Amino acid sequence: MTNHTLKAALLGAVAASALLAAPAAAQGIGACLITKTDTNPFFVKMREGATAAAQELGITLQTFAGRIDGDVETQIAAVETCIATGARGILITPSDSRALTPVITQAREAGLLVIALDTPFEPADVADATFATDNFRAGVLIGQWAAAQLGAEAANARIATLDLNASEISVDYLRNQGFLQGFGIDILNPTDIGDETDPRIVGNDVTNGNEEGGRTAMENLLQVDPNINVVYTINEPAAAGAYEALRAVGRENDVLIVSVDGGCPGVANVRDGVIGATSMQFPLLMASLGIQAIADFAATGARPSNTDGLDFFNTGVELITDRPVDGIPSLTSADGLGRCWG
Repeated sequence: MTNHTLKAALLGAVAASALLAAPAAAQGIGACLITKTDTNPFFVKMREGATAAAQELGITLQTFAGRIDGDVETQIAAVETCIATGARGILITPSDSRALTPVITQAREAGLLVIALDTPFEPADVADATFATDNFRAGVLIGQWAAAQLGAEAANARIATLDLNASEISVDYLRNQGFLQGFGIDILNPTDIGDETDPRIVGNDVTNGNEEGGRTAMENLLQVDPNINVVYTINEPAAAGAYEALRAVGRENDVLIVSVDGGCPGVANVRDGVIGATSMQFPLLMASLGIQAIADFAATGARPSNTDGLDFFNTGVELITDRPVDGIPSLTSADGLGRCWG
């Protein structure tokens, strides 16, 4: 099944479930959405999906967000508020997939359904379920694309990876290690960023997933090696910052930048040549499915099931590029702008 077909099937399943669970049955049900920040467009789209689904199903939705990516304390306080207000379920993109375990356990013991969105907990069964992109696969796609673009010169690449933060949470190492594997680099510890010994890797730096962080990290790594020619970034805001740093030194046209997210601004950057390729996720779908799952849980006690062979429910990923390569399925930026973050 292609990702396009998968998405259509998922949306059909949501529509069918909504018919079975009439809005009147959800009256009085409370749900919470807790995101890493409320400024990253990815989480804005996620909130849109949750809000629309909650309104359709008659669920009262509370939304919370950290001040910055990595703000664990604010997320802990939000979970405690959701428990105290009697919510039936929580959707959360954990800022730290390990540090939040105690409070998530407390929420589940209090009878709440907890679903991780986008970022799995460690281990994944800390939550009742995870609705997410296959983040490793997303990384593999952009790694394969970058290697194919370089061809024989991939053997001499000078690679910079611009990651999330020092916590090295699951979404961070999955994307990074997927990119490296896709590029053809041996991975050592799959959960540790930066332990690889391949001489093509110039170095790693952190961005906090924002443009300013991406620019600073790129500046730092250019000091290590001004001949960097491949840049992986955790997300598209970091990629935009990296591009600005490269443009400041006249390198914007001879460095491949690849990323993960697939937001409309990021896809526009693919169209405009800022980003060579990105892996598109579907945060609106993640959140919509999460709200429906809370409604189903409140009505029947049923918990979501994982995708076969995975420890999460896979909401799909698509490679977006205007420079396709044989053997790697992709969509153009024009296609992507019609689907971004749906």
